[in-house]
Amino acid sequence: MNDFWLSCGYHLLDRNVDGNLLLTDEFLKAYLARPELAPPPNACAAERAVHGVLLGNPRRPVRSDEIAVIADQDARENWQVMIAFRDHLIAHRTIEAAYLALVRNGKPVPPLFLDQLVHVILRNVLDQTDDAFLLRAAELYFRAQHLTTYGGSLIAADEEHVAAAAASPLAAMLGLPPSADIDVLNDANAATYWQRSDRFDMALDLTAGRGGLAALGAVTARWIEHLLAVEVEIEPVVELRDLSLSWYVGLDAKASRLGDILWRDGTLGDDERTLIVAIYRLTFSDPTIVLDRVAGEPVYLILAMTPEGKLRMKPQNLVTGLPIRHLAMAP
Repeated sequence: MNDFWLSCGYHLLDRNVDGNLLLTDEFLKAYLARPELAPPPNACAAERAVHGVLLGNPRRPVRSDEIAVIADQDARENWQVMIAFRDHLIAHRTIEAAYLALVRNGKPVPPLFLDQLVHVILRNVLDQTDDAFLLRAAELYFRAQHLTTYGGSLIAADEEHVAAAAASPLAAMLGLPPSADIDVLNDANAATYWQRSDRFDMALDLTAGRGGLAALGAVTARWIEHLLAVEVEIEPVVELRDLSLSWYVGLDAKASRLGDILWRDGTLGDDERTLIVAIYRLTFSDPTIVLDRVAGEPVYLILAMTPEGKLRMKPQNLVTGLPIRHLAMAP
């Protein structure tokens, strides 16, 4: 089986008998190596002391006064945020449980930390897959995308890579910045995904009716089953007409706003319709778990981009927004 996403820290974690991720000292120490926390040459003694003691014992309690005496304000704030996040991870029995608690309770946490948790949880969820399309679709969960229409196709490229990579003819054809070097994932180059998975330099075709949207739906079904212990079937909706939105979940901020319009008025303007990337129909394998008000009705998942072609998924909405009567206990 090919390995992938080595940068997420999955191999630093353990798994329990239920297949959920267990925090380790090695995983915590990886945060201490981040440039935001590694003391620079001119760091004060207090900052060096905190960093040094945590390298020896990353679970050691850190008092607020130990952070308060750090001279550099940015470093002080970074440590306050990091220690609060570390303490949250330590307080929960699995990484999945820590993530669920964060999104269900609305606890403030930097988006970067949420993305990192989503990244490593999806690495766990997709551990045995040999399908590069599933993995590239899963990147939408934790990496912002830049979408461009070219030749009748809707292409999603990693936003960070678009801004930083080297030039290519494909990028120019897609109207992307001249710094982008991108291959669109297809059957011919799919085998190369594994060796470049941490570069996030492959684009995905999200055109309606093609495999990219189907792959994203499959990832979504696995995400829900892993975190909520709920089996669902998810299929893309090709036609936007005659949708009765008894319940919907916006998979990003723009989709939530468009869903509100559809729910109230039932129609979207032409400009708004062009922003819809996908609509999925979700049905529950066990209908008895669904709230009475939507019993027998499908749930719709909406994915959209901004007018500038930006797409930033919010997978936490799948945890908090589904009409489930009794959510499973956190993993």
